[in-house]
Amino acid sequence: MTRITLMLLCLLAAATFATAAETLSLVTRRRVADKAGAFHIVQERVEWDASKTAAIVCDMWDRHWCQGATRRVGQMVPAMNALLTQAREKGVLIVHAPSSTMGHYKDHPARKRALAAPRAKDLPAKIGGWNRGLPAEKDAKWPIDQSDGGCDCQPPCKQGHPWRSQVPGLDIADADAVSDSGVEVWNLLAARGIENVLVMGVHTNMCVIGRPFGLRNLAQNGKNVLLVRDLTDTMYNSRKAPFVSHFRGTELVVEHIEKHVCPTVLSSDVTGAARFRFPGDERKRVVFLIAEREYHTWETLPAFAERVLADKHGLAVEFLFADPAERNVVPGLADAMTRADLLFLSMRRRCLPAADLAAVRKHLAAGKPLVGIRTASHAFDTKGKHPEGHAEWRTFDPEVLGGNYKGHHGNGPVTTVTVAEGAAAHPILRGVAKELTTKGSLYRTSPLTKSATCLLTGSIPGKAPEPIAWTNTDGKSRIFYTSLGHPDDFKGNDPPIARLLTNAVLWALGTEAVSEGK
Repeated sequence: MTRITLMLLCLLAAATFATAAETLSLVTRRRVADKAGAFHIVQERVEWDASKTAAIVCDMWDRHWCQGATRRVGQMVPAMNALLTQAREKGVLIVHAPSSTMGHYKDHPARKRALAAPRAKDLPAKIGGWNRGLPAEKDAKWPIDQSDGGCDCQPPCKQGHPWRSQVPGLDIADADAVSDSGVEVWNLLAARGIENVLVMGVHTNMCVIGRPFGLRNLAQNGKNVLLVRDLTDTMYNSRKAPFVSHFRGTELVVEHIEKHVCPTVLSSDVTGAARFRFPGDERKRVVFLIAEREYHTWETLPAFAERVLADKHGLAVEFLFADPAERNVVPGLADAMTRADLLFLSMRRRCLPAADLAAVRKHLAAGKPLVGIRTASHAFDTKGKHPEGHAEWRTFDPEVLGGNYKGHHGNGPVTTVTVAEGAAAHPILRGVAKELTTKGSLYRTSPLTKSATCLLTGSIPGKAPEPIAWTNTDGKSRIFYTSLGHPDDFKGNDPPIARLLTNAVLWALGTEAVSEGK
């Protein structure tokens, strides 16, 4: 074997190893229906071979007929370009799809690459046309009114077709592809053996979901497709049904996609940077940290938060769950805490990475509020059993919540909940029944710290009453905690716990309008 041959073999081996090592580690989110037809968020970690993955950029035009849409496209550009750059470096095929602008790119190598792809042997029969709906969507109600084109601007912008190219700032490399054809895109994917596709761009409720290269066609024809849910936007007029903010309208469409079309993912999984958030999204943000296995709050809390806090009260809600493969890791926690106006905690005996727990402490040190439910009283207490690099906060209950958790009474007796003496006028109890019951075991929480104010007490036969809901002040932070949170507490159209938690969130945020009517 000659020296040159040996060198070539070494280089080939190194290249093969590098290619094999380039993966995308993604946490996907979908919504799965239970036997009663209610949808619940399910997360899964997937590892994608970058060389078998494509990223499609849909209709990120230089100009849209709607001025608001044009502005939001521009705001997404830096974050999207960062994702595309990193994905390209890993070996992901980047497909730019600014529809109806192919003439602008007729001489670009990326356009020629798309045209040169050989016809795929498995080319789907209808891949060249729009897809108006999957069988899974047949009985689903479309979440937003888009009858007028969906422009939020006032006065309304004049409709037309002003786009000429893709928006400046999204780099198109010679190694990329440019196409607005479902046939060409499919040929590109087939030629490279690509089975995994990330889709981003605009608009979620129209082009992203329906175009020939869009989510429906890719999902229907067997690709592993994910919507990058923070790098997309809708055409939705917030003065139309369901009369929520523009950004909530986008979230509702994303929820529809997660239920009926495909899972979604965040850009931060690829970039390692903060997820993208539109500068104009000024909603107060409630971050839910959910990591427990007993009380199904991963199902009950998102349903409550989206239906009540987001849709009725205009808050932004974000859900963080323990990593499916690592119970003591919550992906995106430190990043989420930087934009959280309120932390809503439902965790049981987890020891977080030290940097993540430090982010929770920093949130409280900044005077920001916290609402805790059920096992939050022992959220960060693993009784000293934490691995290196992780941290506990065993005194979190008395120091922050103002409680004194010492275990709970046995399951079985129904707990009667009543208003504590002198607490009836507190805004958190406005509209809450003066007496209710819960099947959850009664927590032993007394005595509370001197700074805590008891709002509700619980009692079972033969035992002393225990505080079951209270407020506390940690520095400048408003704190609310309740040991309610059994799955049955959330059953019914308007369960008392929903009113209690809504009032608690609004109180903790310092919102004056704690309304009985909502």
